Amino acid sequence: MTNRRTFVGVITAGLIAARLSAAQLAGKVWRIGFIGTLPPTTGSDGERIWDAFRLALQERGYVEGKNLVFERRYSEGNIERFPALAAELVSLKVDVIVVGSAPGVRAAMAASAKIPIVMSGVSDPVGAGLIASLARPGGNVTGMTDYQLDLVPKRLELLKAVAPKALRVANVQGNFSGFDAGKLAALVSEQDAAARALGVTLLRLPMNTPQDFDATIATIVRERPDALLLSPNATNFVLRKELAEFALRQRLPAMAARREEAVAGTLMSYGTSTADMLRGSAAYVDKIFNGANPADLPVEQPTKFEMVINLKTAKALGLTIPQPLLLRADEVIR
Repeated sequence: MTNRRTFVGVITAGLIAARLSAAQLAGKVWRIGFIGTLPPTTGSDGERIWDAFRLALQERGYVEGKNLVFERRYSEGNIERFPALAAELVSLKVDVIVVGSAPGVRAAMAASAKIPIVMSGVSDPVGAGLIASLARPGGNVTGMTDYQLDLVPKRLELLKAVAPKALRVANVQGNFSGFDAGKLAALVSEQDAAARALGVTLLRLPMNTPQDFDATIATIVRERPDALLLSPNATNFVLRKELAEFALRQRLPAMAARREEAVAGTLMSYGTSTADMLRGSAAYVDKIFNGANPADLPVEQPTKFEMVINLKTAKALGLTIPQPLLLRADEVIR
């Protein structure tokens, strides 16, 4: 017969054992390969984003220098760098690769069909051919999706609330190689219809790499739009300070997709949280280190969206932000 003390002891031991993660496996040092856009600098938003990932892992028992090694590489916004970066991480025998763009994931897949790959915000992984489905990704890829193309109407609505006279809006886009062509065409039509309903004409301008910056801003100056809409992509993120300064010089209200762009001086941003994406990616890394198969881990879609308003930029542009909008904002930069 089992007495109460023995029973409680067995249950407690079982619960403790259940809580033990791969992080506590004696002698194991895990290697995470990470491909980002820009290396973080002290006190920067990049450091804040990186800390979100590092601390989420630390909460699960993974401590850098103890049982965890990071191998970090950065694309600097240049898609052509991904194959070499991915190949380098594979040669270092990392246990998992974390990467946040379709071209980056594709390069990692080409470099290895065995090393688990965790997406940290790919927009359309099914359309890009990276996974079979969100529920059953298959292969060695899983993670977080960051589908934002359908947020264009919402961003335009918010932009018009601040700049009601904006009739022509220049939409600065990045490389769409990660999208299903048919889905993209349908979304473009929906975006145009939503823009027309708001009395707006969208002028789409490609800026695939940082090297395209001068040509893109020259086109904007020539076309003389009333406002800017900055799509969520690596190039716009890398050049967020330059784009914010350009918009201010040209007296152009600008709407971006990331909080970090508003912090850099863009008038507003609305979209998913990059830090949240990486916190979610850390959870996937932990599951994989504990034996989960990426093929069986459903891909998660974003549930949190944040709006940030840069009041300093609004004042510099001579714009008044409606009080209801300020009350709805997740963050106001003063």
